[in-house]
Amino acid sequence: MIVGRETPLALYKGLSAVLSRIVPKMAIRFASFETYKEWLADKSTGNTRVGNIFIAGLAAGTTEAVAVVCPMEVVKIRLQAQQHSLANPLEAPRYRNAGHAVYTIIREEGFSALYRGVSLTALRQATNQGANFTAYQERKKLAHTYQPDLKDLPSYQHMIIGLISGAMGPFSNAPIDTIKTRLQKATHEPRTTAFERIAAIAKDMWKQEGVRSFYKGITPRVLRVAPGQAIVFAVYEKVRGIIETMKVSPSQDRYSE
Repeated sequence: MIVGRETPLALYKGLSAVLSRIVPKMAIRFASFETYKEWLADKSTGNTRVGNIFIAGLAAGTTEAVAVVCPMEVVKIRLQAQQHSLANPLEAPRYRNAGHAVYTIIREEGFSALYRGVSLTALRQATNQGANFTAYQERKKLAHTYQPDLKDLPSYQHMIIGLISGAMGPFSNAPIDTIKTRLQKATHEPRTTAFERIAAIAKDMWKQEGVRSFYKGITPRVLRVAPGQAIVFAVYEKVRGIIETMKVSPSQDRYSE
């Protein structure tokens, strides 16, 4: 249906918004997680308990949601929700690209419109990263238990562990994500609070479509998120290894005993 009306290019609507957020999002996610994890570590041993890893993941998810995810999600969803034919040059879209979407939304609805659904976005990202980092760290420990001779796991094992942990988040918070998407796609309704809009959307979904509506899109979301996490964690481990190697300066090597 999408390809027939709008050509295959329509499958890439919102790509500019995705690309503009992915690098800062990953940088903020892993930098904040490592910071929170260090704060929550046992000062005497340097180890972090499972519960504290989960808390660090929650905090990292909240940080990335407020800093970059929510505004870019609003832009991406608006771009993807446009109903215009890319095959017809006379049918102009409301938003030409991510930059134009940001400008138009702020001009017509105010800056706060970019943070519509921020509470749900923060809740989704927090539960995502809490589950994601906890599952990854625990499965990584398990892999080391079965391979005690390995100092570092090979990249393919990091990818497998990342693939499994990456699927945890979407299954744990699919209803939150579905409601958030519908909230961000809708235009602003005056004199209504965020809670009232969320409650109205959830009630309408339940009445008209039933419980299955809260899990709409779970398959493509898992297929998108899990492979992405597999690649991200493999790269993260490589980069972290390089940074830890660089921490030991030549002068420290020369004069250490």
